[in-house]
Amino acid sequence: MTARSAGKTSRARKTPAPDRTAVRKAPPIGPGDRARLLAGEHHDPHGLLGAHPVKGGVVVRVLRPWAKEVTVLAKGRRVTLHDEGDGLFSGLLPLLRKVPAYELRVRYEDGGEELAVVDPYRFLPSLGELDLHLIGEGRHEELWTALGAHVLTHEGVAGTRFAVWAPNARGVRVTGDFTHWDGTALPMRSLGSTGVWELFVPGIGEGAVYKFDIARPDGSHTVRADPMARRTECPPNTASVVTASHYTWDDAEWLARRGARPHHEAPLSVYELHLPSWRPGLTYRQLAEQLPDYVRDLGFTHVEFMAVAEHPFSGSWGYQVTGFYAPTARMGTPDDFKYLVDALHRAGIGVLMDWVPAHFPKDDWALAEFDGRPLYEHEDPRRSHHPDWGTLEFDYGRKEVRNFLVANAVYWCQEFHLDGLRVDAVASMLYLDYSREHGEWLPNEFGGRENLDAVAFLQEMNATVYRRCPGIVTFAEESTAWDGVTRATDQVGPGGFGGLGFGMKWNMGWMHDSLGYAGKEPVHRKYHHHEMTFSMVYAYSENYILPISHDEVVHGKRSLVSKMPGDWWQQRANHRAYLGFMWAHPGKQLLFMGQEFAQGAEWSAEHGPDWWLLDPSYGAEPDHRGVRDLVRDLNTVYAASPSLWERDTAPDGFQWVVGDAAEDNVFAFLRFDGFGSPLLAVSNFSPVVRHDYRLGVPDTFAAWTEVLNTDAARYGGGDVVGTDPVKTESVPWHGRASSLRMTLPPLATVWLRPA
Repeated sequence: MTARSAGKTSRARKTPAPDRTAVRKAPPIGPGDRARLLAGEHHDPHGLLGAHPVKGGVVVRVLRPWAKEVTVLAKGRRVTLHDEGDGLFSGLLPLLRKVPAYELRVRYEDGGEELAVVDPYRFLPSLGELDLHLIGEGRHEELWTALGAHVLTHEGVAGTRFAVWAPNARGVRVTGDFTHWDGTALPMRSLGSTGVWELFVPGIGEGAVYKFDIARPDGSHTVRADPMARRTECPPNTASVVTASHYTWDDAEWLARRGARPHHEAPLSVYELHLPSWRPGLTYRQLAEQLPDYVRDLGFTHVEFMAVAEHPFSGSWGYQVTGFYAPTARMGTPDDFKYLVDALHRAGIGVLMDWVPAHFPKDDWALAEFDGRPLYEHEDPRRSHHPDWGTLEFDYGRKEVRNFLVANAVYWCQEFHLDGLRVDAVASMLYLDYSREHGEWLPNEFGGRENLDAVAFLQEMNATVYRRCPGIVTFAEESTAWDGVTRATDQVGPGGFGGLGFGMKWNMGWMHDSLGYAGKEPVHRKYHHHEMTFSMVYAYSENYILPISHDEVVHGKRSLVSKMPGDWWQQRANHRAYLGFMWAHPGKQLLFMGQEFAQGAEWSAEHGPDWWLLDPSYGAEPDHRGVRDLVRDLNTVYAASPSLWERDTAPDGFQWVVGDAAEDNVFAFLRFDGFGSPLLAVSNFSPVVRHDYRLGVPDTFAAWTEVLNTDAARYGGGDVVGTDPVKTESVPWHGRASSLRMTLPPLATVWLRPA
């Protein structure tokens, strides 16, 4: 469709010559209305344009900038409208009592081709009263079905409905490639007090590129991408794209069984990755051919995608979002992204995604002061400007903004079948003084530092998503001691707040402390022993996941294996022992890509993991393959051992055997499943073999056998492994009536089960 033919349905058929006596001059519109209409500031262009009955007939008025001639076909007659100037054409069709069915013929050049056009201003609103009521209430849980651009058939005519929330605008117009980016001809109408503007444009379909031309309160104009766009141009281009989904899902079996067991009582190990750089250059569909097999082979139960929603700056890794409803176009279409999710589900792998409702960038074509005033952001700069990232924070107290975000969370889970959301930067949302000095923030109504609006938003989001999308799970990246992150929203805690309602919380304290310990030389670790045991003081205060995420392997923090002390062998041994300790510790696990094969370099978003380390032609390939083999075995044994996950959030699922062996750098504990069956995990973080090391164990089992040893030769270790069962002896130790003696390999973790 050419730019000047918005609303065109076909090339004009041969019709009779114009009957110039069948049309009279229409009464002129008032100068105020005319000026506002041409300036794109009129709230009701449908009241001026289109066909309207008046005394003496029907007035037809058309706004077609650059047109030379506009003709109306109605009641078997063909009449040419009078040129009013400025692209306005009008005429009074006499002796008509009601508006007839009519068509337009538009000619843009003298003697040029005549185009058949359906008038956008002949239609009633295409948004229903229920939609508008829910939008006005801030309770439209499927907001994306109402606002944005939607291909549909309206009053028997195919086209696209455009709708946008811009309550402060004087006027809004649609502009795009179908208007040569001149929005003059397509002003939208205001739908009352909701702040929604709407226009149905016939003849516009999938693939059309568009934005909204908004007249600000001060009379200036700004051209904005659609906040509700479900598809965008590929950056650096910034326009929105009309889209419709044609994808047919094939994951019904997965969806039916994904919520069979509560996530905190189920095996859950997560492989986190950055889609654009996992295999740089691959599309969503190409990723679907490689990623499911790789993750399934390693035994992870879920993948977690770093932020996928559209973002202009790739260096933000997706965490400065401009298109909250659109998967990034860098790797394909929304249906292509669905294909990837579907492929993972068919492989038995759940899909989580990082979601960023904490802030948005200040780009002047996106959300910032969208309609000329603070709209999505708080009007007070002390509540809107994020000091760390140079972005803007959402106004969670505004019902329409809260609706935009709550519906967005539902959208990703419902439309893309995601199994969960990891909510980014929750702490920055919860505290009014986050990264702000005294005098730079406003206290809440009670004088406190808690952002009560953000609390209410997070509670509403979690409650809504869990209700609408059975079987999903939400994760909070929350780095403080906020009480009740994973408590139900209707259960009030000691601080007076209901729980936030998340399914799980990232255990940032465990991550920080354990990496601090592991990064010390073994000779110094005894002075930091508590850093590995302190997590058990609060382990049952929330439902935790233990994250070694992308944030820990960038910006000079080094990769996981490079954090470890010693030579290359010792670094890998420490790496393996740490993973063994992590997988046995209460809580679920998350590991970022590249760490599964001990990549030595920090992650680079430009070139991704160093896959060449696994090339058999590389001399040290066995070192890296061995670590990957360990990760596979950790996941395999973990999944088959309910003692490692069934009682993750229950104190009776864990017992220390020895937690104070600081001089030895040894940690030993028991994990229990719901039936009391144990698994013994022993970590030796010293570089020496400890022979005949005695550990107190339950006296109900005659012998124990190794089920995993991170020092095994196949993992690149020294192969100090126990091949025979270790017998229990009636020697009291560690407060128990029985004990066993075993050899502890250096820098290693060993798991044992009753023989």
